[in-house]
Amino acid sequence: MPAKLRIILKPDDTRKLILPDGIPKTMEQLTDEVRKVCGLNGEFRLQYQDKDFGDALVNLTSTAELEDLTTIKVIPITDDCSQRFNVTVLEDAQSLQSSSFHSDDTEILSSPSSSVSTRLEMWPRQFPIPKFSYDTELQLEKGNAEYRSNKTRFKHSAKTKSDILEKVAEEIFKFKAYPSDADFSEVAEALIKKHPCLSEPGSYNGCYGWKQRFKTKMGNYRTQLKGTGCSELLVNSLKSKAPEDALPAKKVKRPKRGEANHIPDIPTGETREKLENERLSLLTEVMKRDNCAVVKDKMAKTFSLRRQEIVEKELGVEELKERWPALFSENEVCNIFELYK
Repeated sequence: MPAKLRIILKPDDTRKLILPDGIPKTMEQLTDEVRKVCGLNGEFRLQYQDKDFGDALVNLTSTAELEDLTTIKVIPITDDCSQRFNVTVLEDAQSLQSSSFHSDDTEILSSPSSSVSTRLEMWPRQFPIPKFSYDTELQLEKGNAEYRSNKTRFKHSAKTKSDILEKVAEEIFKFKAYPSDADFSEVAEALIKKHPCLSEPGSYNGCYGWKQRFKTKMGNYRTQLKGTGCSELLVNSLKSKAPEDALPAKKVKRPKRGEANHIPDIPTGETREKLENERLSLLTEVMKRDNCAVVKDKMAKTFSLRRQEIVEKELGVEELKERWPALFSENEVCNIFELYK
């Protein structure tokens, strides 16, 4: 059977690969097709969105994993790949540590009182449409009943529409600050599935208008949250960018792969100055023998500061080792991955 694959080359370069004879039987054949269609030179590996892991990208080792309309990503293999890999692993490991909120070891990272912006969940397979105000829910219940009876669409008021957009934007932000176009499509489809009376005439899928409204609302919602000092959003403000990158859509820093906490805010009751003092103390504590418990506690306490430095300043490996030597110690690496045995 013929097949189509979505190929991601760069964040702003996505292409369609048409396979008239279907998915190739070997990785070599698939790689040759990608190389030919995309005009690629040099070595690269492929990743695909694995449904078993919430569509997270996983290295592709067999074409048997692929289906029609699967998304794959091209990862160039370059000389500096190992250095970038080290930094990526460190970022992902820290994010995993923060998102494992069931462990006593990470209580300081996951406590609701420590940071209201802490994310504990990844993007769901089925987006959960939240409950709206009592008045809106009552109108939607009646509208859905009429729609199922005679296909009459609900004529929502400005107040009702505002309530829907506000509540859904808040729900989206629980998972992502910067949803993709595909994410917005999923949200709009979930809304129409739950409340069919909101489907729109003339739209090819009944929800294109809602998708565009959610995009606009999320942009406004992010602007609103920037005013409250949300670290995850402030890092992408024009004031935080270099002059040559001071464009809204340029070099936007978003979570990678399965990161739950990209840039957590400084915990309540702490300040950058206090956490910087903890970091300086760590430089001494990491040199002492039999001091793993103290180092572990201080590393957990300074998690938000460390993440902000890694993402905002884009520290290189050598500078990262100088400022956070404990992060490269065997004990600390074991502490991070001990949570996932």
